Amino acid sequence: MHFEKKTLKNGLRAIVAPMKDTEAATLWVLFGTGSKYETKNLNGISHFLEHLFFKGTKSRPKPGQVNRELDRLGAQSNAFTSKEYTGYYVKAAAKHFDTALDIVSDILLEPLFKKEEIEKERGVILQEISMYEDDPRRQAFEIFEELVYGDQPAGWDTAGYPHTVKNIRREDIVNYKNSHYLTSNAVVVVAGNLDPALTFSKIENAFSKMPSGNKLEKLKVVEKQNAPQVRFKKKDVDQTHIRLGVRAYDMFDERRYAMMVLQTILGGNWSSRLFMELREKLGLTYYVRAFLEEYTDSGYLMAAAGVPHGVLPKVAKKIIAIFKDAKSKGVTEKEIGFAKEYLRGSMALQFESTDEVATFLAAQELFYEKIMTPSEILAKIEAVKKDDIMKISKEVFRSNKTNLAAIGPHEDTAIYKKILAEL
Repeated sequence: MHFEKKTLKNGLRAIVAPMKDTEAATLWVLFGTGSKYETKNLNGISHFLEHLFFKGTKSRPKPGQVNRELDRLGAQSNAFTSKEYTGYYVKAAAKHFDTALDIVSDILLEPLFKKEEIEKERGVILQEISMYEDDPRRQAFEIFEELVYGDQPAGWDTAGYPHTVKNIRREDIVNYKNSHYLTSNAVVVVAGNLDPALTFSKIENAFSKMPSGNKLEKLKVVEKQNAPQVRFKKKDVDQTHIRLGVRAYDMFDERRYAMMVLQTILGGNWSSRLFMELREKLGLTYYVRAFLEEYTDSGYLMAAAGVPHGVLPKVAKKIIAIFKDAKSKGVTEKEIGFAKEYLRGSMALQFESTDEVATFLAAQELFYEKIMTPSEILAKIEAVKKDDIMKISKEVFRSNKTNLAAIGPHEDTAIYKKILAEL
């Protein structure tokens, strides 16, 4: 992967990755802010602000004008808010890059935030929250994080809650933008069939008016847990969605490479232990997977599955047994080799397109302030030994780090606390 990086005069970091064998170009603008940077009464403001950037600018003031101009390019465009970062991207034909850059810089630097558009978008977001309520797979993840982190920003829903979204005002939105949308807190990345020197010049010109300054810091995550935790959300659904996991490592911890290999072995693909046991042998689930979440100051490893309501105890016991087996017996050299080969192959596929390259570079620069190449990351993964995996298994697979969240008709948590205590 070839790329060039520059810090522009106003402090904005910019990266260009020329890719000659494509007619596309992807522009990413990533900001180091999200729902973890919010206060309780303004939970959801990061997401609200993300929506409002598309609702009109000084030079594109009409409702829908921004989206029409992007559609006219045949572009793929979107924005998203997570707990620790917010991103805006456009993927278009390389010949349309100038227009795409003009639109994205315009919405971020010259938004109008009209009161009538804020009110309309408030209704849109409330409908989005309602949509998420009807998506039990997504909801189960949210309940798991609420259980793990509790009543602090890390445990709040990124979209906010109806009562908080209804109370966000224009003044709050402007203040939040001015506090977080700064050159010190942003990365602009372009990947595609473009000349780097010319592209850097265009980026510098487009974002010259972005304000500088130091962003507001988020509260550090507080992790407190002395015993297994269980939370159910009672809902009329056709299957129970279970999320069972343990606290693990943050994105800066060197043990994360061993954790990547372990996550792959346990539930990273169709050959994993979770998939083979719960789906292939027992036929209890259609989807089952292990997820590894790494934030700046916390992380977790979690198994996720959709199962018949009546077998939830059996499934919980099986997941705990799989975790416990990894802790007591470890993993084999064959499994480690297989997992490393899988990670090599999936990483190779990851960097075939301009959007994947831009996403990778933006996240690396935003959080690490340096870019590890894929080959450097793979070297770290290759260096993982059986003893490393055994060590982290003993560290994370403990009953007092274990959490179970589920959506379904369940109420009695006591039986599940006993199951988790077996780890």
